[in-house]
Amino acid sequence: MTTDTVGEARWPDSRWTTVVVLAGLAATWEILVRLGPLPSFYFPPPSAVAGSLVELTRGGELLEHGGTTLVRIGAGLLVGASTGFLAGVAMGRSERLRVVADPVVGALYPLPKIAILPLVMIFLGIGESSKHVVIALAAFFPMLISTLAGVRQIPDIYFEVAENYGADRRALLRRVVLPASLPAVLGGLRIALNSVIHVTIAVEIVSAVRGLGALIWLSWEVLRVERLYAALVLIALLGIAATWGVEWMSRRFVPWRT
Repeated sequence: MTTDTVGEARWPDSRWTTVVVLAGLAATWEILVRLGPLPSFYFPPPSAVAGSLVELTRGGELLEHGGTTLVRIGAGLLVGASTGFLAGVAMGRSERLRVVADPVVGALYPLPKIAILPLVMIFLGIGESSKHVVIALAAFFPMLISTLAGVRQIPDIYFEVAENYGADRRALLRRVVLPASLPAVLGGLRIALNSVIHVTIAVEIVSAVRGLGALIWLSWEVLRVERLYAALVLIALLGIAATWGVEWMSRRFVPWRT
């Protein structure tokens, strides 16, 4: 059996393992609440959380809040990851650009993106534009750094051979840079996805009336703890889906990487 076949065979098993582990944790939680060790007010049983999910779905709130969060995540990831990828390729291929831009990246990357939100709101207002910019920044820097690392680790001999065969800049990007740096790019995409989810929820808690983050804050204000947990469960499921999606892309587009 080849490496690819082994990888494909293990892929369904890993998903089922995740499902079994989560189901076991939920069952243990339910039992501990029913028997009394865990107070139900602070730790509502999974059955109550599931009931809240059903209630939110029937009332349309789940679609409203969840859809708003997904739109923000998608828009921020698309803009931030694509610009970060292009900037990483440019810095990886240009030593002068890297020397000039690297200190700027080193200074801006550690800044908490939620801390930049008030400044962005001064320029763009309190609407969706400011939220999208901050969320895009959360994706931009991980993708830039991962792409830069992926491009810089490509041996020079690859470029020399391609140029000897008459490859121009576009062909070098398509035939050498992109395939050789793709593992690092996909790793950066996974980090960017998680960063975008974190920042999106934080932005919604601070400055939004719709979204899963806003639902968490509203549930806290009215002490609907089971709804708060329901929103957290949705965010966790979103993170699992994002991880599985990147893993599928890695197996699909980087088959030579075990």
